[in-house]
Amino acid sequence: MKMGFRWFGEGNDSIKLSDIKQIPGVTSIVWSLHHKLPGEVWETDEIAQVQKQLAPYEFDMDVVESVNIHDDIKTAGPGRDQYIANYIQTIKNLSTFGVKVICYNFMPIFDWTRTDLFFPLEDGSTALYYEKEKILDDPKQMAEYILSMQGGMTFPGWEPERMERLDELFAAYKNVSKEQLWANLIYFLQALMPTCRECGIKMAIHPDDPPWDIFGLPRLIVDEAAIDRLICTIDDPHNCLTLCSGSFSASPKNNVADMVRKYCSRIAFAHIRNVRHFPNGDFSEVSHRDCDGDSGILDIVKAYHDCGYEGYVRPDHGRHIWNEKCRPGYGLYDRALGIMYLWGVWDMLDKLKQAEQVNV
Repeated sequence: MKMGFRWFGEGNDSIKLSDIKQIPGVTSIVWSLHHKLPGEVWETDEIAQVQKQLAPYEFDMDVVESVNIHDDIKTAGPGRDQYIANYIQTIKNLSTFGVKVICYNFMPIFDWTRTDLFFPLEDGSTALYYEKEKILDDPKQMAEYILSMQGGMTFPGWEPERMERLDELFAAYKNVSKEQLWANLIYFLQALMPTCRECGIKMAIHPDDPPWDIFGLPRLIVDEAAIDRLICTIDDPHNCLTLCSGSFSASPKNNVADMVRKYCSRIAFAHIRNVRHFPNGDFSEVSHRDCDGDSGILDIVKAYHDCGYEGYVRPDHGRHIWNEKCRPGYGLYDRALGIMYLWGVWDMLDKLKQAEQVNV
């Protein structure tokens, strides 16, 4: 596997590239142009600036995360085809810099959804938390809370410019059923596939987080049946998955290790994180250590290893530990610990496989 680390860019992240360079085995920076609004073309001079920043540390920029999709594409609004044309131009521009994977999602209005960004855990650390009952309330309250926690940083999928238009956005999605949303996703991907083939870029969809409908909005990529539908409808090797263990395992019905084994050839990018369930439907993010949560991290990593996975991986959200001041879920320390845990499991699996081969 190729280990990456998500970085939000100079001036938008408390973490320095020189810090990330000291984490063993990290070769990729998972990056984005976080100042760009959904629908805007990513210009080559902007991409070149990121390349210039990464070059001294010899990080590759193969994976870009959060090339966000304009709501007109998701709702089949009047600007859909123009925004798709803009997205295609962005793909072409990214390909000139060697980008191989684009991580995106198709969630209506809200991206990832949490009700507490600094929920206290038993050990004194804090983590992202989802309280089911609060999602029954006014979505504006949740949006205002998350925006208030940005502290001058951008949160992908929570652009203030969009959140100021919540009433307008809810009106736009009012008559968009789940089947219509599926049709709009397929329309989008069918339009992109010729360019993806030409440029050698994989579109890797991220599952909905959490994997169920919220605030009356339909969500699509929630389980194995949804993945089957997506890859069978567009059976192209450039139509791929970002398999996020935390997003899928937020629902106890999903077995992520089984998903890895079934879809490994279509997983272009893997997010690995751990979730603890509560009986009432709430969930909390926890450390990457298997026994701290319910995601089955050991089984998930073994599934990737058994399949010979050679794609891109990053530790997903970490806790906030040792009084680090950082963006929610994206501190340096706990994600670095997560990487070392993942490498430890992977190295042991390598060693066991080598021993089996010697004994044959």
